Amino acid sequence: MGAYVGGWLATAPEVEVLLVGRQRLADAVAAEGLVVSQGAREERVRQVQVATAAAALAESDVVLCCVKSRDTEAVAKELTEILRPEALVVSLQNGVRNPATLRAALGAERVLAGVVGFNAVLRSAHEARQTTDGDLELEQREHESARRLYAALRAGGLSLTTHRDLAPRQWSKLLINLSNAVSALSGAPTKELLVQAGYRRILAAVLREGIGVARAAGQPLARLRGLPVGAVPMLLRAPSWIVRLALGLKVDPKARSSMAQDLERGRPTEVAYLNGEIVRLAAEHGATAPLNQRLVELIRAAEAAGGSPSLGPEAFWTALHEREDP
Repeated sequence: MGAYVGGWLATAPEVEVLLVGRQRLADAVAAEGLVVSQGAREERVRQVQVATAAAALAESDVVLCCVKSRDTEAVAKELTEILRPEALVVSLQNGVRNPATLRAALGAERVLAGVVGFNAVLRSAHEARQTTDGDLELEQREHESARRLYAALRAGGLSLTTHRDLAPRQWSKLLINLSNAVSALSGAPTKELLVQAGYRRILAAVLREGIGVARAAGQPLARLRGLPVGAVPMLLRAPSWIVRLALGLKVDPKARSSMAQDLERGRPTEVAYLNGEIVRLAAEHGATAPLNQRLVELIRAAEAAGGSPSLGPEAFWTALHEREDP
């Protein structure tokens, strides 16, 4: 996500972009440039620098934090030692706790929450592609660096909306991201999850449970593509053509969740900050979340096994309703 958003930012006038990433990204971008694409639109961006250490961010006006949730606390501490006092930090991460973690270290006024309403994948070390449609959503803040960032994102061609209160949108995005575990455990691309009725039954059940927990906690939720969140599980049980028509989804055949990509690469996933968040919220408010708890267990088992079990719809449904031995 950092490469994708950073690449489009670099196409905006008078914007200098520095990416911090692995050496393979630095080498690939130095040799080939950074390629970003969205639908039929593609840009090969040469004016992007890549560093492998966060210290290179010392003179930045704005830092987009795109690390995995498990790394947020360590990155926040590192940024306090690097950044100028007036620098702004924007969380473009999954989950709902990252902005608070950043604020605890950097101060409330220096951090913006963000919601990325689309999926992006790396097609190679230097090629990032948006694979589903959706907006970038940020907190509205009367801060000079924030205003410049909003303008630069729009000038780079990204669809941006800003909101005074982003929390309902963060929680609705979290609910949608409960499907990441289904993607990872099935090994199926996003489009297949939406086409196959068996997978949609699983998505609907997991989402319905998450909505119930959020409501038990009194958490306000934003509408999803114009629909009340509570209507989405019912919609997922409808025929495929109705789902496509109602949601208006444009999904690249190669779209896969970040959790599926992490599992494929042998990296720890963010399941604790997604499905695990629902389990924690349920425990805090006297509710239960057995399906999301089971997804956490299944993802942990897949991490230990070194890859996805590639569960088909029926096997997945059975595994979801089994209970781990005490």
